[in-house]
Amino acid sequence: MDEALRQEIENLRNLKTKELKVRYRQLFGEDSPSSNRQHLFRRIAWRLQAQAEGDLSDRARQRAAQLAEDLDLRLRAPRRFWDQLARANGAAESRRDARLPPTGTILERSYQGKAIVVTVLEQGFCYDGRTYGSLSAIA
Repeated sequence: MDEALRQEIENLRNLKTKELKVRYRQLFGEDSPSSNRQHLFRRIAWRLQAQAEGDLSDRARQRAAQLAEDLDLRLRAPRRFWDQLARANGAAESRRDARLPPTGTILERSYQGKAIVVTVLEQGFCYDGRTYGSLSAIA
């Protein structure tokens, strides 16, 4: 990267968001959908470098277009994948709410001067010698 380009990119760091949006419009020929200063800076710097040093080759553009056409792209693996992975790693299948403390945990609190003791069970809670609810009823 030549010194003039480096200096121009450094000067972008001092611009306000409104000024970056104007510069974006000059370079891209359209308004930016974003007003995020960091995003604008990065996009403008990328465009300046692409103009100065050359953009992607035609072959690279064609390959990118082929990859973009892949309709089976997923952002997350399906839930059944994670369930199978957990079973393969020896974890028991459980419908238990992950936010609950582990089974056997004893919760002790003081309420109006009285000690309240609750034991977490696999399918509910035990309080005052009685079992309450199931996880499906609680969740």
